[in-house]
Amino acid sequence: MWGNKKSHTPQAVDPEPKNWQTNQPPKPAPASWQGTTNIYKDLMGSAGATAWLGSSLHVKGEISGNEDLCIDGTVEGLVHLDGQKLTVGATAKLTADVIAGEVIVYGTVKGNVHGKGKIEIKKGGSVNGDLTTAQIIIEDGAYFKGSIAIEKSAEKEGDKNVFSRTASASATPAAGAGLKSL
Repeated sequence: MWGNKKSHTPQAVDPEPKNWQTNQPPKPAPASWQGTTNIYKDLMGSAGATAWLGSSLHVKGEISGNEDLCIDGTVEGLVHLDGQKLTVGATAKLTADVIAGEVIVYGTVKGNVHGKGKIEIKKGGSVNGDLTTAQIIIEDGAYFKGSIAIEKSAEKEGDKNVFSRTASASATPAAGAGLKSL
C-alpha cells in the first residue's frame, strides 16, 4: 500500500546525455538524400545564398530575381535570373522559357533556354527546346531535342582569333556522342 504511491514532485533532468559518443564516423545520409548530394554539390560552393523551390511546390507565372535559384518543383511560365545560376533539380519539371547566367539541368525542361555563360545537361536530365549559350555541356545519358546557338562569351569578346561566333546543331546521333533523339 505504501510502496504504490507515486511522487508528484518533478524529477531532475540530467542535462548531459549519458550515452554520448565522440570520435564516431558520421552516419550515412538516408537513401533518399544520397543521390541529391551529388546533384547539389555545386550549390555549396556558391558565394551567396541560393533560393530553393521545393519539390512539392507548383508555380504558374514568372519567376525573376537577382540570386541563384534551385528548382525541385514544377514551374510553368518564365524563369528570368539575369546573370545568376539556375539549377533544375532531378525532380523538377519546367514547362518554361529560361534566361539565366548559367543553367544546370538534372530534371526536365520543355522550353527555350538561354544561358549567358554556360548550359549543362547532366546525365538523366532532359531538355526539349532551343539552347542559346556561350558554352554547352551535354553528358552521356542526357536527352536533348532542339537546336543550339553558340554566342560569343563576355570573356572572348576581345579575342579577334575566334573563327566562328555562332553555330547551329541539332540532336541527331551524328551531332555528338551521348545525344538521344526521337
